Amino acid sequence: MAGPELRRMLVIRRLSLSNWRRPGRRQRRQVGDLMVRRRTFLLGASALPLLGAAAATPLDVGRAAADHWIRTASLGDNNWQNATLHSGVMALYEATSATKYRDYTLSWANKHDFKLRTSSSNPHFADYQAAGQAYLDLYEDKREPQRIAALVKEIDATVASGRVDYWWWVDALHMAMPIFARLGKADYGDKLYRWTRTRLWDNGLWWRDKKYVGRNVYWSRGNGWAIAALAKTLDALPASSPFRAGYVADFRAMAASLARVQRSDGFWNVNLGDPKDHPGPETSGTAFFTYGLAWGVRAGVLDASVYRPIALRGWDGMVSAALHSTGKVGYVQGQGQQPSDHQPVKRDDTANFGVGAFLLASTQVARL
Repeated sequence: MAGPELRRMLVIRRLSLSNWRRPGRRQRRQVGDLMVRRRTFLLGASALPLLGAAAATPLDVGRAAADHWIRTASLGDNNWQNATLHSGVMALYEATSATKYRDYTLSWANKHDFKLRTSSSNPHFADYQAAGQAYLDLYEDKREPQRIAALVKEIDATVASGRVDYWWWVDALHMAMPIFARLGKADYGDKLYRWTRTRLWDNGLWWRDKKYVGRNVYWSRGNGWAIAALAKTLDALPASSPFRAGYVADFRAMAASLARVQRSDGFWNVNLGDPKDHPGPETSGTAFFTYGLAWGVRAGVLDASVYRPIALRGWDGMVSAALHSTGKVGYVQGQGQQPSDHQPVKRDDTANFGVGAFLLASTQVARL
């Protein structure tokens, strides 16, 4: 035995011994994850100097990525970008019980007094509601009413408006749809969803907005927003919800479409409809797809024999190609709305929302 196989055996032995010397819930979860799978999430030579050969489980990788962001970035605004980051940070806190992640998000929320951005010219804008997801996570950690007071007021006002055309672009599904389910407003959230679906859904994939309808442009991250929204919403709905069946059907249709267009390296192209349209690795869409598919397998919504390998290929592809030795997550397409934005996407390109998606993926892959 030599080379990679020997290294794999050493990783399994070293991780098992180190964790059983320090037993605890998180350590047992990590060992179980590794031993059940009987495979390792080796990070490649570039990542080993920081993480070490024994720290190769998904949660360890997620922690390295979160720690890098915390070391190198400011708390920032309460916009959708940071809202997505902190959704991932709080998922990591829930998975690891490491309070430094909750405290980081709490510092961000306190900086903004648990308030939302507003605009008199663009009321009830989903991007401005997105921070509410992290506020809800913090509220569930410690039920202080002021943590969600502004959010509840805003969602109540959205419902009171009677309008259902607020989600005119697919990103909005992720920004706001799970909030309606978590606050017991799933009936109104479903009206908003149906309005969007009627206009942007195309047999298992989504157009970004009306400018792309009828075109062979299915933006990867736009579809990532959608599958993440469905996963989070389904996770929040009770089993008796009348909306579950429709969301499950859409989720499965998306999963089948995504399975057909995954790249051999585990990534998905920025245009799911055309592999020649700015080809290359891209992390944010891939991370959301990995998160969604892993959640679907874990929740029993997807066939594990089909979709577990697809989710694992997505994870391994990102860890092998996009993760730097410092914990930086690269190949993240910048803010935009279509495959051509911020091209070419480079290994050094990162963003808060891409890190948040990567953290979400890490917590679900760990639970496979």
